[in-house]
Amino acid sequence: MLFMAFSFVSPLFILHASPVLKKASLVTLWQPQAQFAGYYVALDKGFYAKRGLDLRIIPGVAGRSSEEVLRKGEADFAVLWLATAIRERFSGTRLLNLYQFIPGSSLMLVTRKTTGIRRLEDLNMRKVGLWDGTLSILPRFLFKKFDIRVREVRQSYTVNLFLRGGVDAASAMWYNEYDVLVQSGIDADELNVFFLNDYGVKFPEDGIYALESTVSKDPALAKAFLEASLEGWRYAFGHPEECVEIVVRYMQKAHIPANRAHQKWMLARMHDLALPAAGSLLDGFLKKQDYEEVAHEMLEAGLIRSFPPYSSFTWRPHEGE
Repeated sequence: MLFMAFSFVSPLFILHASPVLKKASLVTLWQPQAQFAGYYVALDKGFYAKRGLDLRIIPGVAGRSSEEVLRKGEADFAVLWLATAIRERFSGTRLLNLYQFIPGSSLMLVTRKTTGIRRLEDLNMRKVGLWDGTLSILPRFLFKKFDIRVREVRQSYTVNLFLRGGVDAASAMWYNEYDVLVQSGIDADELNVFFLNDYGVKFPEDGIYALESTVSKDPALAKAFLEASLEGWRYAFGHPEECVEIVVRYMQKAHIPANRAHQKWMLARMHDLALPAAGSLLDGFLKKQDYEEVAHEMLEAGLIRSFPPYSSFTWRPHEGE
């Protein structure tokens, strides 16, 4: 009788088995932190699985760029800055912008007031810390725009060089290194900050990209990924305390030191950056004017020699219907 019972139940179990999820992957710019909270929240809360995706998040690492991982087909989606993506497209990688999460720039140069650097021009012939790779595009563009010659110093992904007086100015993100400096014991009123945005370098930062071949082959995959990611960000902004705990859990899993206060600051700043002027996440598609302005600026600076039309650089979910 026991065998008969199992023989009867087994077909029902098969009929109600969970559907097979479609594997997908996202490479971020850096290791787990609140800068990428929406993706980790969407993964943790099952928003990707709800849309049929088995998503794997590939953290960025020093020495290997996210655009390289995307270019080699080792990730389906990538978080990239717009300037990086435009240069990558010029180099021959057929990538597409699916969504522009951060419409402006949060990059800044930070100096101690004791250095006497009060104006941008005061950086002339001073030691300035710059990150490797594509993250140096914007500061160098700023220096060229204002005809400022600096003594470039390679900056690691910590603020130690600045704290030890190894540079006169350091590169910093508003949502990250600036807060790290303040938490390290430097009072905010001891610092001068130069937001690149304030000097006309309003290059949009974090956007979601995919190879053209990925999107054309499976537009439903791109749409599902985008919808789940935005749901994750909406949830993250609506539940900041829970979100920080989720992020910290992923940081600890990756054996990364986790500071809840810093992650809370980072999430709040990401909210400010992603939702300027009380906008909506639904408004976050890359604007044609922003794309063309950045592309023309890069063209004039000699960073690229051509760029594709806006319609060839972007993709929208309705295009996959």
